[in-house]
Amino acid sequence: MNDPLHLTALVEALPGARVMVVGDVMLDRYIQGEVSRISPEAPIPVLRIEDENAMLGGAGNVVRNLVALGVPCRFLSALGEDPVAREIQDLLAGLPGVEATMIAAPGRISSVKTRFMGHGQQMLRADRETTEPLSATARAQLLAEVASGLTDCAALVLSDYGKGTLADGLAAEIIALANRAGKSILVDPKGLDYGLYRGAHWLTPNRKELAEASAMETGSDTAIVAAARHLTETCGLGGLLATRSQDGMSLIPASGEVIHLSAEAREVYDVSGAGDTVIATMAAGLAAGATPEQAAALANAAAGIVVGKVGTAVTYASELSAALHHQDLADAEARVLALNPALDRMERWRRNGLSVGFTNGCFDLLHPGHVSLLKQARATCDRLVVGLNSDDSVQRLKGPTRPVQSEMARATVLASLASVDMVVLFSEDTPEGLIEALRPDVLVKGADYTEDTVVGAPFVKSYGGRVVLAKLEDGHSTTGTISRING
Repeated sequence: MNDPLHLTALVEALPGARVMVVGDVMLDRYIQGEVSRISPEAPIPVLRIEDENAMLGGAGNVVRNLVALGVPCRFLSALGEDPVAREIQDLLAGLPGVEATMIAAPGRISSVKTRFMGHGQQMLRADRETTEPLSATARAQLLAEVASGLTDCAALVLSDYGKGTLADGLAAEIIALANRAGKSILVDPKGLDYGLYRGAHWLTPNRKELAEASAMETGSDTAIVAAARHLTETCGLGGLLATRSQDGMSLIPASGEVIHLSAEAREVYDVSGAGDTVIATMAAGLAAGATPEQAAALANAAAGIVVGKVGTAVTYASELSAALHHQDLADAEARVLALNPALDRMERWRRNGLSVGFTNGCFDLLHPGHVSLLKQARATCDRLVVGLNSDDSVQRLKGPTRPVQSEMARATVLASLASVDMVVLFSEDTPEGLIEALRPDVLVKGADYTEDTVVGAPFVKSYGGRVVLAKLEDGHSTTGTISRING
């Protein structure tokens, strides 16, 4: 059954699954800035650096996608003994539900890809890496960790980026271990020889990789099926989930029914890391008890979401559930987001040159004064984010009888207003941490404040943002409304 309700039930079951990921971890570093002149030293642009950030890449991005879906995982890879390794370890330590073991390999260079970005466009990528196979000692350590860690994992993902972790026959040894343990085995392949992954149940090549590995045409449905069937037969594979960019995906088992899935994406901004999202979601679905057809449908929906984001991104479980029901992002429920999905959506807005405003409050029993404030706030920006105090936060601020309405009731009402583009709950007494995470272009509060007393104002002004004080409507307050009701 591939109906939305059944697939949504599978998404809700994902936190009960567990997946092992083995492969090449790397660091994706982004250095962003502005280009306004050409260097006098050579005919090249000068990048004035404004920001720098880093995230897990390679097999690490598969893990990030599993975390976003709420799936616990066991992660195994190898690192050198260098600053990049320590940075990768720190990022892994911050991921909930991840048990990571990084095999120390002296003399190895930890992989890092540094991308220089100007005005949202990639100008240059610089790679530093090792591609040699693991030493005999590191290899034995990795195999021992796989054997012990497979016990409580339902699926295994091999994420091969050609950096040596799975080289020299190690992939085949790990696949043999997983088959003996009765686990679902998925591989994101590298190179032309898919015989290296003999015994795997599903490989997830893209159209170009499929054409190169099979040395066959892949321009039509029929050709893709023929190329996939050739590889499954000659390489001893259970099947392929072939990704086809704007044409969707094709689930092609070694024998049996072929399923072609239409692309789900509404907008395509960046396909970076989309393959990681596909294999992570497919593996999570199988680990949660889905059939291959159901798991592929989940993966197809997840890919349609992630390609609408900028950079190496992930798909969250809440986004996947919404997509399965074909909810438009303008729907009220889809406008209420947790912090990480909110940051992703804001990045899309900014990619389109849109300014983002922020205001906050309890908004218990919405009244005309609230509506006026929100309309004024929305007039200062292209998109308005509202920070909403959680129920616990409201109770601490307003007393034990408040709020009158639950946080989700308040959030849904706010999100239904035309002036509100997104609602993000926060549990602290003030929105300062949320403001620092969102970095809005405009910060709006009522005129009963001064700029000096607006929480977050110094921070917003520190990077060139504006603080706006909105006119208040007299005679309206939630406290007054409650008093009149009580009478």
